[in-house]
Amino acid sequence: MRLGVLDVGSNTVHLLVVDARRGGHPTPMSSTKASLRLAEATDSSGKITRRGADKLIGTIDEFAKIAASSGCSELMAFATSAVRDAKNSEDVLARVRSETGVALRVLSGVDESRLTFLAVRRWYGWSAGRITNIDIGGGSLELSSGVDEEPDVALSLPLGAGRLTREWLPEDPPGRRRVAMLRDWLANELSEAGVTIAEAGSPDLAVATSKTFRSLARLTGAAPSGAGPRVKRTLTAPGLRQLINFISRMTASDRAELEGVSADRAPQIVAGALVAEASMKALGIESVDICPWALREGLILRKLDSEADGTALVGGAGESASRGMSLRNAGR
Repeated sequence: MRLGVLDVGSNTVHLLVVDARRGGHPTPMSSTKASLRLAEATDSSGKITRRGADKLIGTIDEFAKIAASSGCSELMAFATSAVRDAKNSEDVLARVRSETGVALRVLSGVDESRLTFLAVRRWYGWSAGRITNIDIGGGSLELSSGVDEEPDVALSLPLGAGRLTREWLPEDPPGRRRVAMLRDWLANELSEAGVTIAEAGSPDLAVATSKTFRSLARLTGAAPSGAGPRVKRTLTAPGLRQLINFISRMTASDRAELEGVSADRAPQIVAGALVAEASMKALGIESVDICPWALREGLILRKLDSEADGTALVGGAGESASRGMSLRNAGR
């Protein structure tokens, strides 16, 4: 079947069109992105602004039409922390459905963690043993560990790269004192999570997902994206520490000139690097392998599994997130 996966994140809205079948490797057919910076389109009360909601609705409507014209039978539409944390999320979701016909599903942080772990497990297989995974988003950080497809531990913390940039590093470039303060604060915030993950068992394989980690790995010498998804890419703790010393002295515009860093990600890559460093330290990890699959692929895989056995797409949810939209009526 051809599926569309619409991901409304803190920084971007991303439509991924794939051909997928149970037991097979999901094949990407097209990828379309729009930078909305939705997390920044909130007012002082924590509500998504009218303008931000209008841009979101226009983008979703456009992307739904692209999915329909691409031959997708279904659109799996979901949102993460930016919408989840908004004080007026229910109003925004109602507008999205009324004006576009798309039922945008808000994933909990724990479900983000679980579904990302599923994608990582399928990518590396059972021979990887116990996997510990770290995923850095714009608004939240997900940590998970397990030996099966369902992790033993799945955590979500409000430690996303965009969120911490706004709250801790507003200056460009960030001051050394603020970087040091954020380092200390992150160590404290992650101490309990580190203990929880450690109690689950030592990992046989440490993995990282997300655009932030891919960028950090590229900046420390990993192969470029053009080399393909199957090339092994790693990020080491010593390399990360050296990188932080370098990029924290640069302006966002200078960082955007570095290979592997987009203009959209450049402002928050320092905070992302600090979260990565603190997470690896809290978990006692010296290096991570970069997995090309993450949340979107996890949703696709769970969708295929649920089609086969009739289970819900997201644990504990009464309505499957795959019911985001039937594309027979898309683009109305």
